[in-house]
Amino acid sequence: MSYALITGASKGIGKALVHEFASRGYSILAIARSERLLKDLVITIENRYPVTAKYLAIDLTEEGAVKKVVEWSQTETKELKVLVNNAGYGMWGHFNQMNFEMQENMMQLNMHSLVALSYAFLPQLLKQPKAFILNVSSLTAYQAVPTLNIYAATKAFVLLFSRGLSRELKGSSVFVCCLSPGATQTEFLKRAGMGSMEGMAKIVSMTPEKVAKIAVNGMFNWKKEIIPGFMNLLSIKLLKLLPKGVSERIMEFVSSYSK
Repeated sequence: MSYALITGASKGIGKALVHEFASRGYSILAIARSERLLKDLVITIENRYPVTAKYLAIDLTEEGAVKKVVEWSQTETKELKVLVNNAGYGMWGHFNQMNFEMQENMMQLNMHSLVALSYAFLPQLLKQPKAFILNVSSLTAYQAVPTLNIYAATKAFVLLFSRGLSRELKGSSVFVCCLSPGATQTEFLKRAGMGSMEGMAKIVSMTPEKVAKIAVNGMFNWKKEIIPGFMNLLSIKLLKLLPKGVSERIMEFVSSYSK
């Protein structure tokens, strides 16, 4: 039986990815902090799909967390075929006005945990006839975003890391791809302190379920970079045509609605 391990699995895009993989016959190893939400999720998955679902409630930023995840997963299965690095969050505000420890924690989760999990699971994935790593970045990875500065930078790191790792693993059994969603109907804006943008975001946002379906379809169709939604893809192409100073002012204007 093939397994998919998904971090940040209890809510939003992560939860939708759990359902998407389960609907395709993958058993699930779900990772997140909330045991209550994870327990409800695995019960739902096993009732709805003919697969097995297990969970581990853990904070990936804690020391030794990655080692615990690897050890736990290996007791559950030797048939891990998909690693989804989805866990992450954002913070809105000016760099010098936000708590640095909280920003440091965000960098730890968005970048270090993702890299550490990829490194730890690669030996196991390389033993499979065919395996995948799906890293979740963001549309902000393609552009500096004032007031989402550190978050955008972490997601740019995820995008570039994914591109480089994909090249390094070319010819192996492991395919690496990167998902960069735009506005999605999740709790991201609220957690980031951008709740006032929720109304505007709903106009252009996608559902997590739609993003997850596009992501998994793209991964299985060997797409290295997946930007769900025509408008999101168009916005990236247009931003590339503008001088950096102009595009950064546009992003600063858009993010100012969070005030």
